[in-house]
Amino acid sequence: MSQYSNAKIMAPSTALRDKVGGGPGVLDPAILAKAEAALKALSGQFGQWLQDEIVKLEAARADIGKDGLTPETSERLYLRAHDLKGLGGTYEFPIISRMSASLCRLLEDDAKRKKAPLYLIDAHIQAIKAAVRDNVRDEANPIGRALAEALETQVRAHFA
Repeated sequence: MSQYSNAKIMAPSTALRDKVGGGPGVLDPAILAKAEAALKALSGQFGQWLQDEIVKLEAARADIGKDGLTPETSERLYLRAHDLKGLGGTYEFPIISRMSASLCRLLEDDAKRKKAPLYLIDAHIQAIKAAVRDNVRDEANPIGRALAEALETQVRAHFA
C-alpha cells in the first residue's frame, strides 16, 4: 500500500469564474469598458502618482548612500524599481517600464545586487527622472529609445 493511500483528489473551485462569467479568456465587454472608463477617470492623477514612485526610488537609493549596498537596502531599491516596471505603462510612460526592467535585471537576485555598480544604478534613476521631466513616454521618442537601449547594453556588458 502506498504512503499516499489517504490522498483525496479535489476539483478546484470555479467560484471566481462563475462570478466573472465565461471560461478561460472570456471577459464581459461591459466589465472591460467599465474598468477602462475608471482608469481614464484616474489618469489625471497619474503624473503625481508617478512622481511619488520616483521619490520612493530615490529614497531607496539614498539609503544605499547612507547605509551601503546591503541586502536590505538593495532589496528596497529592487522593489521600488519593480513597482515602476509595472506602473510605467499604467501611468502612460511605457519607457519607464522598460528602464525599470533594466534596473530590475541589474538587481534581480542577491548575488547580482552585491556586484551592482552604483554608477549604473544612478544612471537608471536619472534616466527615469529625465523621461518624466521631459515627457518622454515611449520608444517612439528617439532619445528615450536610445537611452533605454544604452542602459540595457550597459547591464548586459556588466554581466558579460
